[in-house]
Amino acid sequence: MDIIELLKVILLGIVEGITEWLPISSTGHMILVDEFIHLNVSQDFMDVFLVVIQLGAILAVVVLYWNKLWPFYIKKLPRRTQMAIAKKPKWAQVILNFVERYCDKDKWILWFKIVVACLPTIIIALPFNDFIEAHFNNYVVVAIALIVYGVLFIIVENYNKGREPQCTSLEDLTFKTAFLIGCFQVLSVVPGTSRSGSTIIGGILVGTSRTVAAEFTFFLGIPVMFGASLLKLLKFGFGFTGTEVLILVIGMVVAFVVSILAIKFLMGYIKKHDFKAFGWYRIVLGVLVLVYFIGKTLLA
Repeated sequence: MDIIELLKVILLGIVEGITEWLPISSTGHMILVDEFIHLNVSQDFMDVFLVVIQLGAILAVVVLYWNKLWPFYIKKLPRRTQMAIAKKPKWAQVILNFVERYCDKDKWILWFKIVVACLPTIIIALPFNDFIEAHFNNYVVVAIALIVYGVLFIIVENYNKGREPQCTSLEDLTFKTAFLIGCFQVLSVVPGTSRSGSTIIGGILVGTSRTVAAEFTFFLGIPVMFGASLLKLLKFGFGFTGTEVLILVIGMVVAFVVSILAIKFLMGYIKKHDFKAFGWYRIVLGVLVLVYFIGKTLLA
């Protein structure tokens, strides 16, 4: 791999790391970048690369939020708890000892909420994934989605102005609210929508604070992106060349580093600002995508 190809991979990793977490559509940006910068690889591998590179982005969430996500610990049980467990049947003692000593129940509950929120996507969106990729992955759909959701961000923030959020922490997030946010995540199967954008809008509408909506969106990305990457790898196979492996590794590492910076920026930004700026950015980008590709078609 020469230096030019290396720089292309690094640039794609930077774009992925920024746009995966900011609600501005990584797909829309990747289409624009791909229009001007082509990796010297097969289209099949490029399709895999654009999905698997997200693993680097999701690992950033795991690292940054490890303390909120890791559901195991080791603690010494109080004597009262030990005595209460000793009164149970033997099989129950084994289970209760394990749960009380090693399991952080609050974090397990959070993971159950994440699973519940992922169910709508698994049930509704996953079966149509190939169809959507074949028929909707084009600049017209992406541009319209960018514009529509940009307008929605502005409308939702105007509607939300003055409202007090009912849920201000992940502990306050109910299973019903998690499921409703998951329903909004289904909308992100349409290219250009932005997974983070749709779930953040959903979170705000159902009464969560911006911080909770953003953090829960990050956590939802863990099973979704790991699942999507695994499916792509199984479909493509594992017969990568040495150069292709290097491209994947570099792309993921760059996306990981940039994602950490992007997530920290977003969480700091929303403490003082709303999402309107992202809405206007989406509208402008969507218009630019339409103008560019329509102009290119007319001049061809």
